[in-house]
Amino acid sequence: MTIDALLARKVPPLVAILRGIQPGEALAIGAALVDAGVRLIEVPLNSPDPFASIALLQAEFGGNALIGAGTVLDLAAVEQLAATGARLMVTPNTNPAVIARGVELGLEPMPGFLTPTEAFAGLAAGARRIKLFPATAQGLSYIKALREVLPKSCGVWAVGGVSAENARAWIEAGAEGVAAGGSIYKPGMTAFEVSDRARALVAALA
Repeated sequence: MTIDALLARKVPPLVAILRGIQPGEALAIGAALVDAGVRLIEVPLNSPDPFASIALLQAEFGGNALIGAGTVLDLAAVEQLAATGARLMVTPNTNPAVIARGVELGLEPMPGFLTPTEAFAGLAAGARRIKLFPATAQGLSYIKALREVLPKSCGVWAVGGVSAENARAWIEAGAEGVAAGGSIYKPGMTAFEVSDRARALVAALA
């Protein structure tokens, strides 16, 4: 499963960030997301036992969704992620060595950037998609300006402060996709709550 393949199927360009999720709830939350139409799911590595959750999600939903890790900071984490079979690799920063190793292992890196310098460094390291983080700190006009200088083949994803209320605005400003954290999942939420939030975001992007 790849982002290109998912987008070709008109899947909502939405990554669900499950920061703080525990392995025991991963499958129920994952099912709620997939049933709502979400096909990109990220478990940040500062969650409890994240690789266990990632492995569970990959085994259950990997044939129908792109599963991966967020907050990937070093080469050891890249290796561990690849070992789960999951392919999405999201970082909060632009680390060329981490990006390049992810590409070598067949992962889909989505490194975080804030400045044009970081954006071009991520692309030079092999990333095809980059995430503007924190997006709301810069605003819609910032991503419009970035699109004027970034390659047309580069996908920019807005992350940080994304909700059902503003998700469409980011796409209209030039983002290829968005990622939602607290507006779609917070620790302690039930699968029903996550389903409702996911469906609202999917509807906003339809």
